[in-house]
Amino acid sequence: MSLEELYRYINWRMNPNDERARERFEKIAEFFDSISAELPHGARVLDICAGTGIAGAALAKATKARALTVFDARKDDLELAREWLKIAGINPELRLVQGDTREVGKLVEEHDVAVLWGFTMPHFNPFDAVKLFANVAMSLSDDGIFMIEDMDRVYWILYRAGYREFLIEGRGDGYTVASMHEGYDFSKGTFKRGYYLLPGFRRISGVDFHYWDISTQLAIGSVFFREYRVITREEHGVEGVGNVLIFKKPEKKVAELKANNARAVYP
Repeated sequence: MSLEELYRYINWRMNPNDERARERFEKIAEFFDSISAELPHGARVLDICAGTGIAGAALAKATKARALTVFDARKDDLELAREWLKIAGINPELRLVQGDTREVGKLVEEHDVAVLWGFTMPHFNPFDAVKLFANVAMSLSDDGIFMIEDMDRVYWILYRAGYREFLIEGRGDGYTVASMHEGYDFSKGTFKRGYYLLPGFRRISGVDFHYWDISTQLAIGSVFFREYRVITREEHGVEGVGNVLIFKKPEKKVAELKANNARAVYP
């Protein structure tokens, strides 16, 4: 049981052969174009938790990047980044790196812009998030920028929709993927959900989620970056793109101190 198997059954719209994924790519590129005046051009772009690199390629296109690093824990997806560059019509120096995002600052060279796209933050509990921010700050240049696409799950899931014990997550050709609540870890602040394949009710993965709000992410980011803000969906108006948190000018000494002294275990 693993995320690898789960991702085979849930379509995240990031495969370049998927027409809907290509439409998503155009929307992501449209957003980056809309803020291109505040992004460095000819930059070194780092796409973390990148999957196939759909967001990194879109950002590289908008900034005329000279280099793109696509970083993910799953090796199979990384190779598809080349297809996104073909679709984008660009040819930056491409690096494919497999590894743990929480250690990205130790695994890549310096970059100018980093992006975490696709509502990925729930995979990081609060302790992981501190390591994530510290490592991203370490990997950026002095005027570097870090962008996160996300939503406020405290409001939209825990308040507006209500937490669900059982949820249909997706459907494919002859199957349905459902998730069930399987516990809560008080020390990490994570909900445990099991993912099952129907019919047959075969368990394919177990995932821990932390339901982040926007303000807490900004607060953690404020420790590691001197400037921070959010561009809401209503403000940017690009269909299919969520809220975008933007952090600028990393506090690299703070980041290095925290990353080098991070606890290996949870309380």
